Amino acid sequence: MSKTQGPTGVALVKAANRRDGVRRSIEILGVNPVKDKEVILKPNFNTSDPYPASSHLDTLIELIVYLREMGAANVIIGERSGPPVTSEVMKELGVFDMAASLGVEIVNFDELPAEELVRVDVPDSHWEDGFLVPRMLKEAECVVATPCLKTHRPSRSFTLALKLAVGIVPKKGTTFMKELHGSPHIRKMISELNMGYTPDLIVLDAMEGFVDGGPSSGTKKRTDLFLAGTDRIAIDAVGLAILKLLGSTPEIMNSKIFAQEQIMRAVELGIGISSPGEIEIMADDPESMAYAQQIRGILDEG
Repeated sequence: MSKTQGPTGVALVKAANRRDGVRRSIEILGVNPVKDKEVILKPNFNTSDPYPASSHLDTLIELIVYLREMGAANVIIGERSGPPVTSEVMKELGVFDMAASLGVEIVNFDELPAEELVRVDVPDSHWEDGFLVPRMLKEAECVVATPCLKTHRPSRSFTLALKLAVGIVPKKGTTFMKELHGSPHIRKMISELNMGYTPDLIVLDAMEGFVDGGPSSGTKKRTDLFLAGTDRIAIDAVGLAILKLLGSTPEIMNSKIFAQEQIMRAVELGIGISSPGEIEIMADDPESMAYAQQIRGILDEG
């Protein structure tokens, strides 16, 4: 992975509904990395708690339909939940029924055999002996990630695009999650997990978000926003700016965005951009543009 050269676009739209949010955000971004490719769609199904704790099924449906319209050869949902069992989480959320109705395969990353996992070693890693990720994700033709907007109380941080990578590491039969949650370097280790895969498109459903608590429950605020981009650091920076605008935890409100440990470590690893000035916020209507101006001001503070 290498740092983004020049500005990277983040589409921001005020959306009346999820169909509008998914389509307009991708259209404004103006990229199509999925055409003629098999796409792995990575949602957020950490637990079976409802949105914004988990990806909204309407967002997944709209994404799958639109990715097919964009020319995707195939779409596969891939995820691992935790602490609850992945299959139980997906059943409770209705993911299996949704996927069956759309003819979409689901891959439970926690049920992959050993030969379908690959070890990732990160330079100057805070992991004791690297970590494992699904081979299919590491070698994917195309990955689309769809995180939520929320804070994360146990790690005193946030769950956006970078944090989504925790769900690519197998929990069953491993001690990776015990190591992660027991480490004082948890926020840096989260960023290091992002060396295990590279999303080609990120669509963040921020119609609502947790401004405190999280990841499964917290104080919700509504924004009616969707973000789309190709750079995880840029998406997280804009997401953090939104949380700052809404009013969030002391860890978010009292720290500059690019001073957050997750962001700093991701920058060190060259996962994406290295400064707020590299972000171009893209909007296509007066209401979205006005909101984008407020976010731009927060980003420019660092």
